[in-house]
Amino acid sequence: MWRRSLSTSYYRCFGCRSSGPKVLWKSQAVRTCSAPALPTGRITPLQAVKLWKRRFEERGVTEPEQSSQYIIAHLLGAKTIESLEQERLTEFLSREQTEQIWKLCTTRLSRMPVQYVIEEWDFRDLTLKMRPPVFIPRPETEELVELVLNDLQMKTEMGVPAETEPTCLEVGCGSGAISLSLLKSLPQLKGVALDQSQDAVDLTRENALRLGLEDRLEIHHIDVMKDAETLLRLIRPVTTLVSNPPYLFSEDMASLEPEIVRFEDPAALDGGEDGLKVIKQILTLAPQILSSYGRAYLEVDPRHPPLIRQWVEGNVDGLQFKEARHDITGRPRFCILQKEEVKQGPQAGSGLRN
Repeated sequence: MWRRSLSTSYYRCFGCRSSGPKVLWKSQAVRTCSAPALPTGRITPLQAVKLWKRRFEERGVTEPEQSSQYIIAHLLGAKTIESLEQERLTEFLSREQTEQIWKLCTTRLSRMPVQYVIEEWDFRDLTLKMRPPVFIPRPETEELVELVLNDLQMKTEMGVPAETEPTCLEVGCGSGAISLSLLKSLPQLKGVALDQSQDAVDLTRENALRLGLEDRLEIHHIDVMKDAETLLRLIRPVTTLVSNPPYLFSEDMASLEPEIVRFEDPAALDGGEDGLKVIKQILTLAPQILSSYGRAYLEVDPRHPPLIRQWVEGNVDGLQFKEARHDITGRPRFCILQKEEVKQGPQAGSGLRN
């Protein structure tokens, strides 16, 4: 049984991604929080779940029941409490198990996200290692992967010749969730992933190795805002460009929950005054990155699609805004753009202007 994504407000702020405010990661230490004393007698997993649920509620920790369940299930070698047999839940914990539960649950009291506490999380059909300050993938991003997969599996609709080898570039790879999920689902696909954070690059590489996908994924430490020339020199045109970039409006950053404020990298979250700073850079480079008929897929704020369409039409030659798609909640969440065909013949003029 796979873990269900937590549905707390700190993952659903402002109708968009969970994110973090303008704070420096290095200044955010894990806070020491008082925990209930270890029980003098032996207790069962179910008793531990109830005890820690109550403690989390008292301390204002979001999703107290799910937090205690996921942590305790993890220490019992399972993904969810529901997947454990009833007798496992009612037999006594060893002293060592009890101490481990107290240690991890006390860490959760600091408002560290459960994904960081247990150091892993499920994304679609993958289990990925997680650690701060690398961005935690959200439920919406699973929908982005499904969208890309559906298009890649219908090449004729995309206008990509059948003999073209499918290749994908992910800008802002974080834990590697998008690239690795695409690679696992499409054995013929090869990918390139990059991130401005060395922590993210290292974590993506670790996850690729654990999943046996390292031979099909190039991973680079590149800041698309600062190292555009390096990026363009490094890669050949790809059939697919995908990104879940920083897209929060800066003014929204200060209103987020402690789970985000204290632990996630703000550089992966803050999209500038209009949330479009990184998105505009990606789309400016897209005509030079994509092969003919190649597509770009972006996860964005629901306010962004009309702004992106207008900006691309006025500022980016050789790229066409195709459509916006809605997420499961009905909000416009994903933008699809396509590199225009290079026209041939005397009427073509200079073709694409990059």
